[in-house]
Amino acid sequence: MENEAIYSKVLRAGRRTYFFDVRETKAGEHFITITESKKFTNDDGSFHFKKHKIYLYKEDMTEFQELLAESLQFIDKSNKRDVKEATIETDEPLNNGTSQFTDVDFDDI
Repeated sequence: MENEAIYSKVLRAGRRTYFFDVRETKAGEHFITITESKKFTNDDGSFHFKKHKIYLYKEDMTEFQELLAESLQFIDKSNKRDVKEATIETDEPLNNGTSQFTDVDFDDI
């Protein structure tokens, strides 16, 4: 049987739930388990969960934290860039002032 968590946090995200647990080895070293649990519904309406687990040990924590931070910064910068690219930076009206919509008479449909 797996040892009990000495510290736990849960993140619920739709059909997924993430569990962050700090555990202790027999030698007294702390490690983290990150568990993703995803709910699946069967055709008959019953459901089951699939779980994936990551074990993160002390010797890997610093590099893991650095790479996670870099990845999050990359995503944050990319999202800001996407928003800027989607913003129209002009004072001129779209389509030279003409309407983007067509009048539709529902009797014609």
